[in-house]
Amino acid sequence: MQILYYDCFSGISGDMNLGAMIDLGIDASYVISELQKLNLSGYTISFTKDQRKGITGTRANILIEHEHGHQHNHETHVHGRNLSDIKLLIEKSSLDNEVKKMSIKIFTKIGEAEAHVHGKHINEIHFHEVGAVDSIVDIVGAAICINYLKPDQIIASPVELGGGIVTCAHGTFPVPAPATFEILKNKPVKLGAVQVETTTPTGAAILATLVTQFIENPKLTIKRIGYGIGFRDNAVPNVLRVCLAESIAVAESEEQQAMIIECNIDDMNPELYEYVMDKLFEAGADDVWFQSIVMKKTRPAIKISVLCQNFKTNILENILLTETSTLGLRKHHVQKTILKRSWLVLETKWGQVRVKQGYWDNKIIKSKPEYEDCLKISNENQIPIFDVYKEIEGLLKT
Repeated sequence: MQILYYDCFSGISGDMNLGAMIDLGIDASYVISELQKLNLSGYTISFTKDQRKGITGTRANILIEHEHGHQHNHETHVHGRNLSDIKLLIEKSSLDNEVKKMSIKIFTKIGEAEAHVHGKHINEIHFHEVGAVDSIVDIVGAAICINYLKPDQIIASPVELGGGIVTCAHGTFPVPAPATFEILKNKPVKLGAVQVETTTPTGAAILATLVTQFIENPKLTIKRIGYGIGFRDNAVPNVLRVCLAESIAVAESEEQQAMIIECNIDDMNPELYEYVMDKLFEAGADDVWFQSIVMKKTRPAIKISVLCQNFKTNILENILLTETSTLGLRKHHVQKTILKRSWLVLETKWGQVRVKQGYWDNKIIKSKPEYEDCLKISNENQIPIFDVYKEIEGLLKT
């Protein structure tokens, strides 16, 4: 299984991502020719070798041509577009359909974050820096590169966000910028390695849209490495490292540390339990379950149990304490045993479906279609979801 791994020890920006992809081995002329399908004028793009703190990589240079013929570098250009403008630009292009979908998803992720931060509807948001020509090139360029590589899975390290303050179209803000923080909500991040912005909203949205798992120490066999060079010269090398890798041959199962958080409730409106469960899953719980119990004075009650990674304990505790009637919690560490897993992208007559596979004794012993993919096919084609599962089961047996 081919894995694309983002090592964001010094953050990520759109131009660093493009540079890293070229450094990884994607042909620069291919990316440039694909970008021309946008029919977007007013910029030039080139890729040059550069170095930060002794690390050599590739820098993406996007120069914007203003009305009077002046050129400005990637960091200074500002222009306002709304999401509809950007969608229309992308949809009218001759780009591959997968590139179009991926690009629009990334822009929508930013739009949702900006709308939340500014208290507006997403259609009212003008993207300013993100709607600028250079950021359109960054995001569509990212989609072109991912579509070219077609990795089976994209994973990333926790993301370094930096510190200090940043000046943007709306004024001066603390780092991380509010939109960046919102985009990476419920994702593992790091702060303060340097007192500058190391992760931009564009870089954050690329990760939040494409990455399926954030892992501190993944077990990989590295095949190729690329370095994307940033424009700053920070104390920590201003580079993004990306790797093409394969999942390493490991034991049939893996031991992981996790946390279980619990509380007993006998005085809450039962209508609220579904809401609480949804909130917990949205915040990153690995599993949530309810158990009927009998408490003191023979009162019927519900025990809520939440399984999570250790670093997500605080945010999930906060939900239980603020969104339920409980006055206290219990928590304890547990050891998880997890089968070795891989992802298969299965082509069906209705489109692609992801299938999670579990291994034992070097054989696939379990295959589970992703429910959300099956549900989408069921809704779009107006067919019973049972028929979707039956079709996938048949394909897996062939």
